[in-house]
Order: sequence, then C-alpha cells, then structure tokens
Amino acid sequence: MAEAGSRETLSTDVVIVGAGPSGLSAAIRLKQRHPELSVTVVEKAAELGGHILSGAVMDPRGLDALMPDWRLKGAPVGPDVTRDTYHYLTAKGSFSVPHRLMPPQLRTPGAVIISLGHLVRWLGEQAAELGVDIFPMTAAVDVLGGAGEPVRGIITGDLGRDRDGNPKPGFAEGIALEAKYALVAEGARGSLAKALIGDHGLAADPQKYGLGIKEVWEIDAAKHEVGRVDHYLGYPLDNETSGGGFVYHAEDRKLYVGLVTYLDYADPALSPFDEFNRFKQHPAVAPLLEGGMRLSYGARAVTAGGWQSIPTLAFPGGGLIGCAAGFMNAPRLKAIHNAILSGIGAADAVGDAIAHGRQHDVVEDLQERVLETGIGAELRGVRNVKPLWSRLGTIAGVLASGAEMWSSAILGRSVLGTLHHKTADFERLKRRDAVKGRSYDRPDGKLTFDRAASVYLANIAHDEDQPVHLRLADPTIPIRENLPTYGEPAPLYCPAGVYEVAEEGGAPGFRIHAANCVHCKTCDIKDPAQNITWVPPEGGSGPNYSGM
Repeated sequence: MAEAGSRETLSTDVVIVGAGPSGLSAAIRLKQRHPELSVTVVEKAAELGGHILSGAVMDPRGLDALMPDWRLKGAPVGPDVTRDTYHYLTAKGSFSVPHRLMPPQLRTPGAVIISLGHLVRWLGEQAAELGVDIFPMTAAVDVLGGAGEPVRGIITGDLGRDRDGNPKPGFAEGIALEAKYALVAEGARGSLAKALIGDHGLAADPQKYGLGIKEVWEIDAAKHEVGRVDHYLGYPLDNETSGGGFVYHAEDRKLYVGLVTYLDYADPALSPFDEFNRFKQHPAVAPLLEGGMRLSYGARAVTAGGWQSIPTLAFPGGGLIGCAAGFMNAPRLKAIHNAILSGIGAADAVGDAIAHGRQHDVVEDLQERVLETGIGAELRGVRNVKPLWSRLGTIAGVLASGAEMWSSAILGRSVLGTLHHKTADFERLKRRDAVKGRSYDRPDGKLTFDRAASVYLANIAHDEDQPVHLRLADPTIPIRENLPTYGEPAPLYCPAGVYEVAEEGGAPGFRIHAANCVHCKTCDIKDPAQNITWVPPEGGSGPNYSGM
C-alpha cells in the first residue's frame, strides 16, 4: 500500500483493475443498475484482449445473465459445440470415454467455442457504450492507502524509467486513482491480489495452479470439423503429473491446441513447454496439424484449487473477482462463465453499498452474492476432484474422482466430505538427485518449435531499457541454492525462455531475459525458494495476442 505523494490524483466511484471477462462484466453490470456511477477500468495491455488467453469453450450461462440478448448484439462467439469427447492417451494409442459414462458435472449444454480475446474486446465496446471509462496501457502497481488502512483506490505505474529506475526523456509519473471501492480482476496470481490476500489474511487452502500453453493453427479444410471438441488425459504427462490437453475446432479452419500442466508436479527436470511439443506429436493430434500453419502462441497460469482455495473476497475498500479469486472449474476446464458471474455478483454488492452512502469499508455480503450466482454450487460439486488427482495420480485419481462426481450427483452430497489442499505447488518439487532426469527431442520446426520461435508469435513488446519486472529477493539463491538442489528449474518451467543458467567468468550465472516474458506468472508460483516476484512492467508491455 502507498500514498499518492506528489502524483496527480483523480477520482471515480469504482475502479476495476483488469479488463478481462470479470472486470468488464462488473463494469457493465454497475452501469446497467447504477448508470449515475462513474466506473473506471484500467488494463495493462496495449489493447483490450492483448493479454487474454483461454482455451476456450465457454459455458454461456454467464453471458446469458449479464446480457441475455448477447447473440442479437453480435457477440463474437464461434460455433456451437457439436461433439465433446474425453480421451485417455497412451504413448501411441487413444481411448475415448463413452459419453454416457461422463459425470453430469463435466457436461456443458449449449457450449460455444470462442476466442476470449475477441469476446473481451466486444465486452469493452459494450462497456464503453454504457459510459465506462477504460484505460489500456495502464498498469496498476499498488493500492492507495496507508498501512493498516482501507484501500482507497489504486496507483498506476510510471512510464519512461530506464533499467536502473531513472527517468528518461518523456517520463510520466503514474497517477493516484481514488475510488469508493476497488475491484481487483487481474487474473491468476495477479500482483495486487497476491499482496492483498497476504496483507489482509484472506487466504483459505493454498491456491493450486496450472500452466496452460496454447497455439492457434489453420488447418486443411478436409481435416476440420467445426464445433468438435476433444479433451485428453494421460500422455505425454506421467501418472504423477496431472493435467491434460485439448483440441478445439473453431471457425474458419482454426484449430485451438493446448496443454495444461498442473504446477504441483514433482520432477524439477520436467518442462511443460516440451511436454506440449510431445503432445502435438501424438498420433491423435499430429495428423490434424500436418500441412497446417501455426498462427499464434501463448501461455498463462490458471487457477485450479477450486472451492477450498477461494479466499475471502472482500477487503476494506474492495473485493477480488474472476481468476484473481480462483473460480476455475478444473475438471471441466471452464472459467469464463464464472468470471462473468463473479463480476455480476460483486457489482451488485458494491453498487448497493454505494447507493446506501458507503465507501472504503468491507462489503460483507460480497462473498455471498458472488457465490449465489451459481459459482458456489458448481465448485462445491467438484471440490474433491483436484485433491484426488494430486494424491492418487492421474489413473487412480481420474477413476476416484469420476466415482466421487457420480456419487455427488446421485446423492446430492459428497461421501468424502471436503478434501483439503495441504501444500502450495512449489512445495511439491523433489530434489534433482531423487528423480531420473529427462531429455527432450529437438524441435522439428514443423509440428514442434523452440521457445524463441514460439515467443515471436506472441507479438511481445517490452522496452529493453525499463526496470526488470521479475524481481529476485536474493540474487544469489538461483545458483547458490536452486542449482545444486533442483538443477535450477526456472529455464524449464518458463514457457518463454526468460531464464537461463549460463557460464559467466568460468562459473554458472543466472540470467533474466525479461523482454521475453509473456506474463504467465509461472515463475512466481513454481520457484522452489519463492525468490521470484512478478510485478507489472511498464503499461503496454508484454504480449499482444491475436485470436487467443
């Protein structure tokens, strides 16, 4: 928390950090119900949707609740899902699960395949038409207020400092944006949410995360089945590493291909990026991609803790919404509808508080109103799935979680009660002398690619001469502690080639190539020493995803 100091100070009724589906839905809902309020959204990307990445098959329930006529208004959704199949992969084979055996919690009637980036841009247009003020290229770097005091707004980042923090020509100091309430909608592992959860003691069970890596391909029309959805468990991930792949047939011959690797994996030699390359080479996937063209690449952390990991949402002066709070349904791999619903619930609570003359206090009913949108019932019904995967491994965990979901659907309650997450993801990592080690094939440049070629497709823009936004609490830890204990896993878990261990003066050195960063936050989550902190770089920096 910080005070405004000499910064210019502006005022609004509600400030929302993050122009994703939750933040924009909150802004729209506030203006729908309270058009007299001033609502401001700040977004660190250069353009709305530029930092947005999701699979994405969307459950339309959230959009139905926010804007029932969204189809008539021309929301840019893709095709309806015509077939949704779950598969288990071995190294060479694929076994599909009969649809009738799938628990009802995994089914999504009326689902549509979308580009979340396109949808977010459209939501921004709807918000602007209602009078919401939206400021891209504006990173929120702190909350406004003194230690132990309520949040009174946010502070935006400076523009035009050099690598050492000194002002450059054209320097512009960030501003203080005062608000009656602040809603934090940064997405998974956002810097403000992380600080607020810690400072205000909001945490429940440790949050669990996955790293989602996605590519968009254009494929041969003869191989394309518009509306087809395939989810995969098993290969390339081993039984001790949970996660899964997906292939979605979107419109215009587009294929969305991705792999989510849950970050509670134990092997420090594992590389989620290289596992994704292996996934694309599997006989169930490779034939679709052969002869196609890779158009986009990106990576992002997703929340996976579910019901047990939802923090207290309200803090003095605001609340957490969307994936900043962790509303992802990990078994269904669905989060967009819950992000939208959380924005609706929070907007209703905050809007009513302001209507009663309140500000800067704890909106006590915010949690209840968010969870009553349907989020609570949905996540309670699958709350034991991720703990079972983590404890039992993929094969036994999938079987046990299937039985758990069916019993919950039939009995209306879980026979297991609530299984809790006991450790954070970084705590699961084993010493390198306790694992066999791994090797990965060199990319072929046709189906598989290296990090440099992939990051190029993320359209990253970082000024090399700006302060490094990946901060080491102790610069000696990577080589002094992580290297001998874990083999320094940062170059492996990072999907963008940010980290490197290289010889410097005859000894190993740890290098940070911050300009490669796609803002996935994996390093902040998985570093075994919790020595790396991701903070927002200068506004407008980072990826500029196309169609993700």
